[in-house]
Amino acid sequence: MKKILIIEDEEILLDLLQNKLIQEGYEILVARDGEEGLQMMREAKPDLILLDIIMPKLDGFEVMEEMNKDKKLKSIPLIVISNSGQPVEIDRAEKLGAKDWLIKTEFDPQEVIDKTIKQIGK
Repeated sequence: MKKILIIEDEEILLDLLQNKLIQEGYEILVARDGEEGLQMMREAKPDLILLDIIMPKLDGFEVMEEMNKDKKLKSIPLIVISNSGQPVEIDRAEKLGAKDWLIKTEFDPQEVIDKTIKQIGK
């Protein structure tokens, strides 16, 4: 079973993502801030990470910067979850290694599944 780590501090969105991905047969791990997320990555070695940008302790960009310092973490595919989807934000996320992104205001659970399958299969 493929493992997905969701790093997100908004409970409603977190529940939505978690439920949808569990229905699709993925194992889900959850972290509610960047520090906890990094710790879980190192311990659980997920197949995919869904990462919010604006969070307590470490934001999404800081998490990606930390991941890039570690060869094992750097190789994990990552999809950014963003509130704004500003080109400057997306550009920075891509430079830091994000494979794709989801915009919260245009959130469609099927899009999450499609992007997940594209990155790691079923």
